[in-house]
Amino acid sequence: MPSEPQLDPRVDEYIRKARPFAQPILIELRRRIHAACPQLSETIKWGMPAFEYKGPLAGMAAFKQHCVFGFWKHELLLKDSARAKQAMGSFGRITSLEDLPTQAAFRTLARRAVRLNEQGVRAPRTKTRSGQSASMHPELRRALRAAPAARRFLESLPPSQQREYLDWIAEAKRDETRARRITTAVEWLGQGKRRHWKYEPKARGSTRTS
Repeated sequence: MPSEPQLDPRVDEYIRKARPFAQPILIELRRRIHAACPQLSETIKWGMPAFEYKGPLAGMAAFKQHCVFGFWKHELLLKDSARAKQAMGSFGRITSLEDLPTQAAFRTLARRAVRLNEQGVRAPRTKTRSGQSASMHPELRRALRAAPAARRFLESLPPSQQREYLDWIAEAKRDETRARRITTAVEWLGQGKRRHWKYEPKARGSTRTS
């Protein structure tokens, strides 16, 4: 007998607060990901619903005029998708149920994402060469879109200080470590803190965060 989905009431609240056009889209996306992986759990990350199974699996969000849904290991599933380039996420801008992939296509992608997590396959790491700025990890970009104050502060920093954050996240070896660092980075940026704020003159006695 199939187990009941592990629903997080904060996701229910997120959907209730979304704009009317977005609510049926979010409900359907939630239903589909649970159908593809009944064992997953829900949470809220960076202010948006997230789905986890043996590590980060996927997430979704609603904005003023569109919704998005993204697989954590998108680059391994849909790296050449033209629609994905229209907006963050794996399916571009979603403004109605008609913009969703077919249920069969979604189920195939979701189950492939599940297998990647089961096999311990890591999301691709961003490699940088000496003297070049690190690229922003897609999940950090997603998080910053939901935290405009943090994004503005990051953009206000000199390139060298921006790179301290970007490299810290890009160098994470495990998905769980990267997710934790992104959460911390968005929190610190939202508070107007640089990456190494703990070591600045006004902060004493703090320990390093991994």
